[in-house]
Amino acid sequence: MPSASSPSSPSPSSPSPSSPSSLWRDRDFRSLWVGQSASQLGEHTGLLVLPLFAVLTLDAGAGELGLLRAVGQAPILLLSLFVGAWVDRWRTRTVMVLTDLGRTLTLGAAAVAGLLGLLGLPALFVVVLAVGILSVFFDVAYQASLVRLVERDQLVRGNSALEGSRSAAQIGGPALGGTLVSLLSAPIAAASSALFFALSFLSIRRIRRHEPIPEPSEHPPRLWRRIHKGLRFVAGDSSLRAVCLASAAFQLSFAAMMTVYLLFLPRELHLSGAAVGLSLAATGPGALLGSVLAARLPGRFGHGPVLVFAAVLGDGAFLCVPALHGSSAMTMAALLAVGFVFGVGGQLVNVTVMTVRQAVTPAGMQGRAAATITFVGMGLTPIGSLLGGFLAEEWGLRTSLLVTAAGMLLSPVLMALSPLARLGRALPALTEPSADAQTH
Repeated sequence: MPSASSPSSPSPSSPSPSSPSSLWRDRDFRSLWVGQSASQLGEHTGLLVLPLFAVLTLDAGAGELGLLRAVGQAPILLLSLFVGAWVDRWRTRTVMVLTDLGRTLTLGAAAVAGLLGLLGLPALFVVVLAVGILSVFFDVAYQASLVRLVERDQLVRGNSALEGSRSAAQIGGPALGGTLVSLLSAPIAAASSALFFALSFLSIRRIRRHEPIPEPSEHPPRLWRRIHKGLRFVAGDSSLRAVCLASAAFQLSFAAMMTVYLLFLPRELHLSGAAVGLSLAATGPGALLGSVLAARLPGRFGHGPVLVFAAVLGDGAFLCVPALHGSSAMTMAALLAVGFVFGVGGQLVNVTVMTVRQAVTPAGMQGRAAATITFVGMGLTPIGSLLGGFLAEEWGLRTSLLVTAAGMLLSPVLMALSPLARLGRALPALTEPSADAQTH
C-alpha cells in the first residue's frame, strides 16, 4: 500500500517522476518551484519596500517604523498553529492560489493609492498586516505541498530547489526593492511586489496533479483539537521533538546574538552602514551553496551526521568574531567568511531538517507539523532579542557576543544527543496517516 505522502495517480500530461534525476521533468514540480520562487521574491521585496514607503513617503518616525515591522511579523507568532491546522484540511494548491491572489490585490491597491496620494500610515498598517497573514498561509502551504506532489526519494532535491530559490530571494529581493524605490518611487516598487505574486498565482494554477485526500472523519474534530493533535504528534515523535528543541535553542541564541552583532559591528569595529550590509549579505551566497550541498551530502554521509556537522560549522563560525578588532581589510574579509560559512551550514540544516520532517509526517499532518515547529522556534525570538540587549548593557558588547555565539552551539549539542544524529542515508519510515483532516 503506498504511503500517505505519495501523490495520487498523475494525469498523462504530468507524469509522475520515478527517480530524483527526473524531478525537473515534472511539469507540476516546475510550476510549484516557479510560483514559490516568485512568491518569495515578492515577499522579500515587500519587506523592504513597505517600510521605505512609510519612511520616505509618509515620514514615519522610528517608533512608527518599529511598530509597522512588528505588525507584519505578528502573524507568524499569532496564527502559525491555527494556519497549520486549517491548511491540513484543504488542498495546498487552493491555499497558495488564493493567498497569491489576495497579496496581488492588496499590494496593487496600495500601489494605486500611493500614486494617488491616498495611502496614509493607518492604511499602510492594514496592508502590512494583510500581507503578513496571507504570507503565513502561503509559507505553511508550500512546505506541506511538496510531500503531496513528489515521491519520497525526491524530497531532498525538491527541498534543495525550493530553499535555494528562497535564499536567492533573500539576496535579490531587498536589493531589487531598494533599487526600484531609489530609481522610481515606493508605490511603483510596491506594484513590482504585486506583479511577483501575480506570477506566482499564474504558475501555481498550472499544477494539475490531484492531491491525495485523507479519509474523511464522520465527526471532524474542532480546530483546537486539531491544533492539540498536531502538538501531540510533534511532541510524540522523537525526531520532530528534537527538531523543536534544537530550533528553539538556536532561535533564542541567534536573536540575542544578532542584537549584539548589529551593535558590535559599527561601535566596536567602526564599520560603515554599507560594510555592515555587505557582511550580512554574505550569508546569501553561502545559503545557495548550502542548498546545492543539501541535495547530495545526506545521501552520501547520512542525514544525522550532516545535520550535526553543518550546525556546528555554521553556528560555530561566529565564535571568531569577538576576536576581531578595527575595520581593516582583514577584518572585513573575516566577517564575509563568517557570513558565508554560516549561510552554508544554516541552509544545510534547514533543507535536511525539512526533508526529515516531511518524511516522518503523514500527509494529513504536514501543515500542523510545519506550523508547530515554526511556532516553537520563532516564538522565542522576541525574548532572545531582549536578552541580547540586556547582556550588551550589563556585560559589554565583546563579552556578550562571545556568550550568545557560544549559546548557538546548544542547538547542535541537542541534535547530537537525540535520534536525529543517528539518521542514516535512507529517510525514516513514515508513520500512519491521520484521518482527521479532510481537504476541500
